[in-house]
Amino acid sequence: MASGAATAASHLQLRLWQPSDQDAAKALILAGLGERWGRLDPTLNPDLDDIGRSYAGGVFLVGNCNNQLVATGALLPEAPGVGRIVRMSVRRDLRGQGIGRRVLDALVAHARELDLRRLVLETTSTWHDAVHFYARYGFDIIHVADDETHMVLDLA
Repeated sequence: MASGAATAASHLQLRLWQPSDQDAAKALILAGLGERWGRLDPTLNPDLDDIGRSYAGGVFLVGNCNNQLVATGALLPEAPGVGRIVRMSVRRDLRGQGIGRRVLDALVAHARELDLRRLVLETTSTWHDAVHFYARYGFDIIHVADDETHMVLDLA
């Protein structure tokens, strides 16, 4: 790992989302989606209009580095013992430096505290970096359909 990479991940401060994070978190997530898809239809992401309300039943984390919001990730309960990982995003210039792993580690820790036994997620199949990131972490592909890759991580 490059020394710059170690620095970015080591300076990351993770915490629970706060209302003052609303605009920056929404902008970060939409910027990542825009990079992937180009033009975005703003009506396709209504959960980002009020993150506090949308994720009140789960855990929404933000990562700050040098007083800037640079990462997000959320965990939502889906069924008894099952949680869903959503809204993982890292600022483009900081990707590949261990920040996403730190966010995911924290979400897994929260899942264990909540006695969840399984985590699920889905990502776009052509988003190869994301699929490989989750696979390296230990998630298994359980289903691929309609350009979506569904993955699972058993915590037991």
